[in-house]
Amino acid sequence: MRDPLSRTFAALADPTRRAMLARLAKGEANVSDLAEPFLKDMSLPAVTKHLKVLEGAGLITKGRKAQWRPCQLNGEPLREAVDWMEQHRIAWEAQLDRHGVYLKSKNRGIRHGRKK
Repeated sequence: MRDPLSRTFAALADPTRRAMLARLAKGEANVSDLAEPFLKDMSLPAVTKHLKVLEGAGLITKGRKAQWRPCQLNGEPLREAVDWMEQHRIAWEAQLDRHGVYLKSKNRGIRHGRKK
């Protein structure tokens, strides 16, 4: 079993699942409503598999109201992914800034006829 962050990124890797999450960001929707935009390109079992991946990653929760299966977005795994990316963004930007300073110093040396 993969760690929760890996499951989140794996679930987000597919454009169909991202579209489903975008729809759920607007509010609760039942499985039929989520499936409807995709049924011309894929079967209902394929849509259901996408929903199971999202549910397995903790990105959605499914309820039960009579025959309806309402789904809701669970933002916590997304927050964890954003936090992870933010930590790495800071490190990457610092590294790029140092690289930029180095390249500018090399460029100045070349413009003034010096080699560094």
